[in-house]
Amino acid sequence: MAAPVPPVAATPALPQYSVADYASFGLAGAIGCGVTHGAMTPIDVIKTRIQLEPTVYNKGMVGSLRQIVSTEGAGALLTGLGPTVLGYSLQGTFKFGGYELFKKTFIEQIGYETSKKYKNSIYIGSAAMAEFVADIALCPLEATRIRLVSQPSFANGLVGGFSRILKEEGLGSFYNGFTPILFKQIPYNIAKFLVYERAAEAIYAAVPTPKKDLSTSAVTGINLGAGIIAGCAAAIVSQPADTLLSKVNKTKKAPGQSTVGLLAQLAGQLGFRGSFAGLPTRLIMVGTLTSLQFTIYGSLKQVLNCPKGVEL
Repeated sequence: MAAPVPPVAATPALPQYSVADYASFGLAGAIGCGVTHGAMTPIDVIKTRIQLEPTVYNKGMVGSLRQIVSTEGAGALLTGLGPTVLGYSLQGTFKFGGYELFKKTFIEQIGYETSKKYKNSIYIGSAAMAEFVADIALCPLEATRIRLVSQPSFANGLVGGFSRILKEEGLGSFYNGFTPILFKQIPYNIAKFLVYERAAEAIYAAVPTPKKDLSTSAVTGINLGAGIIAGCAAAIVSQPADTLLSKVNKTKKAPGQSTVGLLAQLAGQLGFRGSFAGLPTRLIMVGTLTSLQFTIYGSLKQVLNCPKGVEL
């Protein structure tokens, strides 16, 4: 007698998202990124100072913190808060909303079973495309933030800094750092979403209770744990470009020098070791904010009654 053929698992139906659903994904991402990056502003100030002036701020995170406070006051730790919150809120809108859009689009185009077989490629492609769009919105505000942090007397806040750069250097200067921000943010976002998806998948597989039966607190804990792992991986991958971005937004191009030429010059000056200046501080910052972003994003999707994301 022939052995019975095991039943074939049915392909799950893909959710149908409306424009309002994508707007909700974007809003949840905006709040998650804006709040977390804003809260990390003091650490980001310290990290940027270490990257730009490693010989001056050479006593680690705590020593540099004390140095900034003693010479400039505690208020200096909030330098760039305005462009940080606005820039990363815009970025979060396109990063998370775009990721949901591109992931679902890829799955629809090549089919669920094929997508499941090549899930890593789906995660990578979705994260890269979402981040490219997000960086177009982020770049001018990131340039403003870095200028305010690196030159405290440059202007008073977001409006003053943005207006001065626009008036004195033109609109194009906001995108001097676009190439390094892509080299920083696209690998960062790929590592962030890819590692998060796979880490969360591994944790859920290791937990004896089915995912659908887990408590809200358990799901939150898994989001935090997977987010920390993803954040540390993303920080390491993107650190050299992050250092280069800080440098390029502070350094003016020589007459006739191209942006690529300036990047090559700065990369040569930094060297391998200099490219990783401020990494311990950034590991703390990125690991913390990434875990909180995924936690806030997941919680807000429930509050906003968003449909479930597509799972592979």
